[in-house]
Amino acid sequence: MSQNAASPTLDDMFRRIVAREPGLMALIDPADKMRITGQAPQRLTYAEADRAIAALAAHFTAAGLPVNAVIAVQMPNCIELFLTILAAHRAGLVVALLPQLWRQAELTMALNRTGARAIVTTSRIDGVNHADLAMAAAAEAFSIRYVAGFGSNLPEGMAPLDDVMAAPPIIETAARQDSRRAAIVTFDVTAQGFRPIPRTHLHMAAGGLVLALESRLPQRATLLSAMAPTSFAGLASSLVAWLLSGGTLALHHPFDIEVLERQINELGCDALSIPAGLAMRLSEAGVLAGAPRLQSVLAHWRTPEQVFSSPQWGEASAALTDVYLFGEAGLLAARRPDNGAPLPIKLGVHGVPREAASSSTAGETLLTSNGTLGLRGPMVPIAAYAPDAPSRMDIDSGPPDYVDTGYAARIDRATGALCITAPPPGIITVGGYRFLSQDLLEWAKRLGHGALLTALPDKLSGYRLAGRAADNSKAREALSELGLNPLMVEAFRDSSSQADERQATLTVH
Repeated sequence: MSQNAASPTLDDMFRRIVAREPGLMALIDPADKMRITGQAPQRLTYAEADRAIAALAAHFTAAGLPVNAVIAVQMPNCIELFLTILAAHRAGLVVALLPQLWRQAELTMALNRTGARAIVTTSRIDGVNHADLAMAAAAEAFSIRYVAGFGSNLPEGMAPLDDVMAAPPIIETAARQDSRRAAIVTFDVTAQGFRPIPRTHLHMAAGGLVLALESRLPQRATLLSAMAPTSFAGLASSLVAWLLSGGTLALHHPFDIEVLERQINELGCDALSIPAGLAMRLSEAGVLAGAPRLQSVLAHWRTPEQVFSSPQWGEASAALTDVYLFGEAGLLAARRPDNGAPLPIKLGVHGVPREAASSSTAGETLLTSNGTLGLRGPMVPIAAYAPDAPSRMDIDSGPPDYVDTGYAARIDRATGALCITAPPPGIITVGGYRFLSQDLLEWAKRLGHGALLTALPDKLSGYRLAGRAADNSKAREALSELGLNPLMVEAFRDSSSQADERQATLTVH
């Protein structure tokens, strides 16, 4: 258990629910999991999930992973991911979340930057052999001492975890946890480049509380998450919100609209966590109108500057909560009123829930001297964004006590509302992935004379990548051999409806 009972770790929160409601359904796999990983979907009660977590935690300890070591995880939005995270915490480990589209180049960089001692994956995801990717990246990361995976046909040297999870541990072990220590590492791209962002259990709980309280997530809710849990917001709106509610977390691996619609209706979901652009499309298509129990939709805006130009929300029974995402720095949340229009964001301290007279502090917004949005508060990891060199700071003032998100902002003189006007310059956001624009030019140069890789504005995801080369098929092969992720590889797609559909799927992820 954590040292401070008033500040539980994520594992403490889970154990409290197990003690109170062991037979309650805890986790539900995506209905199409067989397509995603080749494994049958599962449903676990809290007691069943606790046994699996205990077995995995004991295995990690027996494998020689020391307390506070980093264990990297690259997995789809399935039950095994959440069991692995909670098991790692129970074993006293820090979990680094690796985006699913990352390939060898990004994986190796992340493993080396975090000094990860272990990596866990699954045999395949959407037809891609992730077990081989993990083994190749581990071979280039000198700190890796342990590689494990779920699924069948794992390569030699990779520890199989399905049998471990199914068998009870011989001796249950649990490391002493501290909610003030790092729990999760995600990755961001700033003007200074690639940056690991560690967060404590307290940071994670603060983010989850903002989302749960502002969206009025009911206790024992059935929450369906279609967000890839490889970011702070993705994990806060799934794992943490679920633990705070004490209900059921159903998972959807992005993105199949027919499967999602069936899950919403058949599971009787109370809440849905989903990218904002997709939420609007589902509403326009009438998918949400027939949901029998849906009360709340958490709409994640990876392009927060687009919130106020978005259409009014037309679902009378399911309220929309706009979730403003600022990379990995932090988030803001605002539940829309009955008229469906987005609420203005103000400078200063933000309480949650917003309309409560004595609400708790969720965070604080400010304008920096550069005319950009600054964030500080209980979820914001200020130290992770500190300037790398003392020479970049004013010696007298010291480092800032806020994170500069880089988003251009101004105050509307008539209303006093905070207007976010533009994303950070030099950073390209494609769905949940961020790149430096100069990196796109560097990769294109490797393809020879005349090759071009650029980012085009996209209403759904911020930008989409487009490439041009003398031979697109050879360009794709070359980028794959360099270990780049499919967003860059598929930018050099053929002009066909099939290729466009493939790129749309990658963008949603």
